[in-house]
Amino acid sequence: MKQVTKGLWNGYDTYILHSRDLEVTLLPRLGNNIISIYDRIQNREVVRKPDEQDLAFYLQKPYHFGVPMLIPPGRIHLGHFEYEGQEYQFAQNSVNNNHIHGLHRTQPWCVSDIEEDEDGCTVTTEWKTSEDELWMRHFPVPMTLSMTFRLQGSTLTQQLRVTHQGDHAAPFGMGYHTWFMLDGEPQRWNIKLPVNGIYPLNEDLLPTGDLEDLGSLAGLPYGINLAGHNLDTIFRSDREHDTAYLTRNDGYAIKYTANKDSFLHWVLFTKGESSDYLCIEPYTWLPDAPNMERNADFTGLIHMEPGQTIELFTQIEIVQPAERE
Repeated sequence: MKQVTKGLWNGYDTYILHSRDLEVTLLPRLGNNIISIYDRIQNREVVRKPDEQDLAFYLQKPYHFGVPMLIPPGRIHLGHFEYEGQEYQFAQNSVNNNHIHGLHRTQPWCVSDIEEDEDGCTVTTEWKTSEDELWMRHFPVPMTLSMTFRLQGSTLTQQLRVTHQGDHAAPFGMGYHTWFMLDGEPQRWNIKLPVNGIYPLNEDLLPTGDLEDLGSLAGLPYGINLAGHNLDTIFRSDREHDTAYLTRNDGYAIKYTANKDSFLHWVLFTKGESSDYLCIEPYTWLPDAPNMERNADFTGLIHMEPGQTIELFTQIEIVQPAERE
């Protein structure tokens, strides 16, 4: 069954991609979020799904569910920066009057194409920042964003295209705040992440511009058990590998790939001591990147010229225990 069907969540249209292995539910009209990845083989939710009664909380903080986009990701000092002579001021919505997690929240995306074929199914959505008055007031750069979701068997791919339609150069950064479920059993799960350093933070939880070794997390590139960990940590990608592995002790695994040429950083967040969730967050830019006196190779800031288009690729693959034997 490789098809796309429609549903509803709190009166908003959803689009559900079906395969033999997975059902993936998209919520285009509220931020283009993947709100559910249902594993039909294991009968479990792979990511944190919002319940119908979560609407008010979702509207306030949509980045607490599913696979939300952060544009840009992380914190910005006082919500302010200057770039190429242009001044930007984001909402001061975090501690010490800083900004957190960008302008992309619950904007309405439109479905522009649906395809079904022998191998899988695809939904393409589109949104223009010029249609959002709040966005343009804070980030006065018109851009067209197009996302292609493709489900083939147990593999979901996301291809984000961003086209700069303004008349002056602009910075760009984005990430995914992906809420993987641990089912209240962190001791059963290991995380293996392709990283080689940690970015230390200051008292405002902003990167200092330095880079430290992995220290007590030195085993992370080889796999560590999640029991007892309390993580809210920004890591530097090793720049050679692009896949994180979240593996359960019965061989069940989630492979999360983020193109290594674009996503230069990873964040791990357990929301307190690990229990129900592990957020695995690939970022293109380091939080507060425009204010850092480091080059783009360090920060990951993407410089976009008028008319330029960039493409950002990620993939989530579910591997069943029998497939690993």
